[in-house]
Amino acid sequence: RVIDTFKFYTATNGEEARAHRLLAQRINDGLRNQFGERTVHEVVSGERDLLMVELTHKLNQIATTEFGIEVVDIRVKRIDLPEQVSQSVFDRMKSEREREAREHRSTGREQAEFIRAAADRERTVIEANAYRDAERIRGDGDARAAEIYAQAYSRDPEFYNFMRSLAAYRDSFKGKDDILVVDSEGEFFKYLNEGVNSKR
Repeated sequence: RVIDTFKFYTATNGEEARAHRLLAQRINDGLRNQFGERTVHEVVSGERDLLMVELTHKLNQIATTEFGIEVVDIRVKRIDLPEQVSQSVFDRMKSEREREAREHRSTGREQAEFIRAAADRERTVIEANAYRDAERIRGDGDARAAEIYAQAYSRDPEFYNFMRSLAAYRDSFKGKDDILVVDSEGEFFKYLNEGVNSKR
């Protein structure tokens, strides 16, 4: 921005292109000085904004005094480094990204192990509670069944004995190859013998 018309025309004869060339030369010199004070990493990523602010401030003092121009802002669109320096920068950036990736993977594995351990612990607790509840329900069922059997037995003990004998007959002669050697007049065949005797 032109702030002193007299200085501007004196330094550039009013030619905008000449003003651009003069500023470009000062900017290039300023950039080289700023780059010389910093590492490649700081120039590429770490302190680029600070570099631009300092360069704008310093160049503005020169441009105002010599050319009557106020420098509003300077931006670096691209930095071309020598091939060997560029490769070094790229290698460093690559190694840094690989280090970050390893850290992320390590953190992910650690979190996965923690989640897996928590899930295993929760599964163990759930299975233990389920087994406890199942045993309690089974015990309640067995107790209720025993109570029903006892009530049925007390009402008609003879009928209960008859039903138990039928169940014993069914279990004893379940297969074709089953062999049972007992006294036909024994207690086991009590109800079968009673049926035969009643027919006689």
